[in-house]
Amino acid sequence: MNQCLAKKVSLQILLVDSYDIALNATAQLVKTQYPDGNIISTRTANDAINKIVNWQPDLIIMDIYLPEKLGEIAQTKTGLDFLQQVMQKYPKLNIFVQSPYVKRLVQIKPAIVKHQGGFVIADKNVTSQEMLSIIDGALKGFTRIKGITDIYIYPDIYEKLNLKPEILKLLSLAFNEGLQDKAIAAHICVSERTVRKHWETLQAALGIDCHELRNQGINIRVFTKIRARAAGLID
Repeated sequence: MNQCLAKKVSLQILLVDSYDIALNATAQLVKTQYPDGNIISTRTANDAINKIVNWQPDLIIMDIYLPEKLGEIAQTKTGLDFLQQVMQKYPKLNIFVQSPYVKRLVQIKPAIVKHQGGFVIADKNVTSQEMLSIIDGALKGFTRIKGITDIYIYPDIYEKLNLKPEILKLLSLAFNEGLQDKAIAAHICVSERTVRKHWETLQAALGIDCHELRNQGINIRVFTKIRARAAGLID
């Protein structure tokens, strides 16, 4: 009876990372702590979704710098989209994000706060002992997002972005695609005046004094990009 029970509760861990060397190192470390656990790995977001559906892991250990499919370029946006999809469909799944890009998680902090399962984060430079401790916390359902709070530089902006999520789209169009306000307005189906108001909301939340910058001859859009990147809103 006990042997059957042990088989039922065998730990299932899914590793998701775009680099084989990271997958192999993590798998070896996890095996030292959970020798009877079942560990599988994947390098893409799409395959990870399929493995979650078919395998129902107890824990995901993942980077957010991922390609959607093999052969595609890895992006933090892909990882964030994947993470949001997973949290929405599997609200009690335990998640450990280990990435050099953890500050990007501020973009989805409301979803993380609502997540019912364990959710922990760490940079990839943590020691093996620290990592094992963090994994143990995730499996116990702990939430450890101190790293997000630490880089939560401009707290007001996230409250405002919760009300105006299109500002994230504006940032992407402006700084990732290089569009000007007229083209941005067309993309998000608003007037140029509304786009300017979004810029004002964003700059106020980031603590940017446009009048002062003009007096100093500083490019406001470039300065906004710098502040937005520091806040984790763009790559």
